[in-house]
Amino acid sequence: MNATPNDLVITPRNLKFNRAAASAEGGAHHTRWWHSNDPIKTAFLNALSVTFPLGESFFVEAVRRYRDSAGPELQEHIALFIKQETLHTREHVAFNRLIEQAGYNTDAMDAYTAHRMSVARARPPIAQLAITVALEHFTAILAHELLSNPKQLAGAMPEAVRLWKYHAIEEIEHKGVAFDTYVAATKDWSGFKRWYVRCKVMAIMSFLFWRTNTLHMADFFRQDGMNTPLTWLRVLRHHFIAPGLLCKIAGEYIRFYSPTFHPWNKDDRHLIEASERTLADPPVTA
Repeated sequence: MNATPNDLVITPRNLKFNRAAASAEGGAHHTRWWHSNDPIKTAFLNALSVTFPLGESFFVEAVRRYRDSAGPELQEHIALFIKQETLHTREHVAFNRLIEQAGYNTDAMDAYTAHRMSVARARPPIAQLAITVALEHFTAILAHELLSNPKQLAGAMPEAVRLWKYHAIEEIEHKGVAFDTYVAATKDWSGFKRWYVRCKVMAIMSFLFWRTNTLHMADFFRQDGMNTPLTWLRVLRHHFIAPGLLCKIAGEYIRFYSPTFHPWNKDDRHLIEASERTLADPPVTA
């Protein structure tokens, strides 16, 4: 199992994206179908975004709880992870407000997400950390695909592209923090138990992750008057054919179940360097 790179730099970027989300045509409004005027592409990312504020707050709590069991370097990484996730929460709260201003009611989605978070918080602390490890893997492999495949964000409103690239960059930077914290917190476990628990939790969270995303997409489609079989055929095409998001991330998802898995088995920091040039604002300084 590889380790987190010794020269890893985790940088909280205090970026504030245009709350008006100027459109590609120069308008100062947030269009309802902001991604390529496509309700499928828009609904998929909207469905992710509405879960982020509550979800990332849960991640912060789960990791912070074990900070004292970590070594000095990991403690520093945890602190930077918390800063990044806190800033992500702020920006997605603003983005979700634009979703509402575009005419969508997200109350039911917010209530469902809050319910799922309350169920997760009822689990033992180490289970909450394992949940975070699983979901952080999802965000990391989705981030890799967004940054490595230009087709994923092609045609989206420029300010939205900046937000999603910024989020993806930082998800890659801190992709090993929850995992390393989990390893430190379970140092007295056998290797088999540590592997078994994280894999069992990942299997459960995989079902819940896609179930939640599907339910939220269905809510958006319902509000657009298009929650029909034809629409879901278009969703399947988006996921499995063009641009084929799920096919692209399938290999990295499956690797999580390997006993030798570590998030940094694949060093994709080159994507950060290439994508950060598109972000105009400088990183926050200490």
